[in-house]
Amino acid sequence: MSELIKIEDVSVKYGNIEALRDLNFTIEEGDYIGIIGPNGGGKSTLLKTILGLVKPYKGTITFKETSLKKSNVKIGYVPQINELNRKFPITVKEVILSAKLPINMAIFHKYSEKDIQEVEGVLSTVGLLDIQHRHISELSGGEFQKMLIARALASNPDILLLDEPTSLVDMNSQKQIYSLIKSLNENMTIVIITHHVKEITKQAKKLIWLEKNIKSCGDPFEVYKFAYLNPTEQPGGKL
Repeated sequence: MSELIKIEDVSVKYGNIEALRDLNFTIEEGDYIGIIGPNGGGKSTLLKTILGLVKPYKGTITFKETSLKKSNVKIGYVPQINELNRKFPITVKEVILSAKLPINMAIFHKYSEKDIQEVEGVLSTVGLLDIQHRHISELSGGEFQKMLIARALASNPDILLLDEPTSLVDMNSQKQIYSLIKSLNENMTIVIITHHVKEITKQAKKLIWLEKNIKSCGDPFEVYKFAYLNPTEQPGGKL
């Protein structure tokens, strides 16, 4: 596997509050990385820093040895479900089509036939083709989460970043989403934040325990043992 993203000595602060400290790790093409850790440990901040939404006060992030803007690395992002307005008057298909909007959009933009075909293909992939015309306020938690994944996939990303994609959904939807993510990893790199540690330990290729800095990184079962079998010995206690 070749290097996709390199994070070197990255530290982030919000005012005087340190969110990340001296992070060093590499994301390689084809990776499936699970990120676990306590609330407030900097997990969401890490994804936003990779996306360029948060700037580190120290350190660098390179994408195929250059900056994100200069590289050809395309990133798909699935935010936490509770960050979004579910009452906005829009359908499932319209949400996903919005990923195809150009930066300099005309007032009456018309999607191409290719855009529509690609979006319908993504809807089929996530299992939402039959409800593509449903209003988003009518979706279950699992359907809403699959829609967010579909929107990220519509940009044809090289890497998919997911922030708690199985929170606020039922057990059956959790299983479906993890199965979907595993299959997506056949064609793209995955980085996922989750509190469902047992599930991610079973299928991720690497696991990172993050508590402002990296406490453990590598084989998922070794990281799991480090974090859970002797939690009283760990600085953050139980995750």
